[in-house]
Amino acid sequence: MKLVQKLMNRAGVASVSLLAAPAFAGTTGTEFTGLYNLVKGWSEGYLGRTLAIAAFLVGAIVGFAKSTAMPALVGIIFAVLFAIGPGIIDGIASALI
Repeated sequence: MKLVQKLMNRAGVASVSLLAAPAFAGTTGTEFTGLYNLVKGWSEGYLGRTLAIAAFLVGAIVGFAKSTAMPALVGIIFAVLFAIGPGIIDGIASALI
């Protein structure tokens, strides 16, 4: 009987803690604002452009070496993802439901 009471108490505490988490979902995270701005600046700045161009060039070189266009197409896809990916992720993460 004591075991059942302990399990019920733990289940009650777990359910309260799980229900409380969504209530605070949008109120925390300000401590990561600096890191977010830094990484977003990198991805949208010259580092992101460099990675996009490098992905295209590596794909083009591998495609030329293998005599196929597929690596070059993959390089173009990665370049597009590097270029517009941060904006898409930011739009999804900050969208209001």
